[in-house]
Amino acid sequence: MGSSDGISPEVRSIIDAARERDGSDGRIDARPRSLSDAFARAADDGRVPTIAEVKPTSPTTDGTREDDPVELAEEMVAGGAAALSVLTEPEHFGGSPETLRSVREAVDVPILRKDFLLYEEQLDVVEADLVLLIVRFLQEDGTDDLADLLAAARDRGFQVLVETHSREEVRQAIEAGAEIVGVNNRDLGALELDLSTFENVAPAVPDDVTLIAESGIETPADVARMRTAGADGQLVGSAIMDGDVRANTERLTTPPENTE
Repeated sequence: MGSSDGISPEVRSIIDAARERDGSDGRIDARPRSLSDAFARAADDGRVPTIAEVKPTSPTTDGTREDDPVELAEEMVAGGAAALSVLTEPEHFGGSPETLRSVREAVDVPILRKDFLLYEEQLDVVEADLVLLIVRFLQEDGTDDLADLLAAARDRGFQVLVETHSREEVRQAIEAGAEIVGVNNRDLGALELDLSTFENVAPAVPDDVTLIAESGIETPADVARMRTAGADGQLVGSAIMDGDVRANTERLTTPPENTE
């Protein structure tokens, strides 16, 4: 069951922890690698544009993966990932800015900083190519405004993935100026997955916006379903991290028409 404000206790804990995390003393000046170019290269190479996630653990998975994150990242890129997502949230996902920094130095694809950013100063922690802003989190009292935070991120050079879960959140993202929109198939209220979420929300995203399907993509059939619904790319975490990451990445970046 979700909490009284419609957010699950697990996610509420993440938000509360994010409120307590500061930024750094200096301002980031990012020199980003282009996600759109990376997606185009993947498509030209006959692969589904995919952001593979280096995720040691999470509130929705069992256990912790102890492998060297740099080695995992290199295997994902070798398996066809166009970009990587690296967790920097420490309390609930086992991430760190140091991990992101090490991964970004080791590979040549764009890196998304996966964290739960509420304030402008939290942008100034580590250089990445993209940062994540979650519309639902930024609807909370006491957080910075989505449009202001999006502008602050771009002013530092970051590309920005704005995560949504509903058509209303897509409207807010587009009005704030989002050019890359993710639709999360996981409901932050009940933590339940439903791939039809993307199918229902995707038509609200303008054609000139890069659209990414997030969460719950586990099989080539799921990939085909998201692509049919209009996904320009996909973000995949658990289904790649669970087992042989290179083989899993290859399996989920192979175009659906090339799978049996």
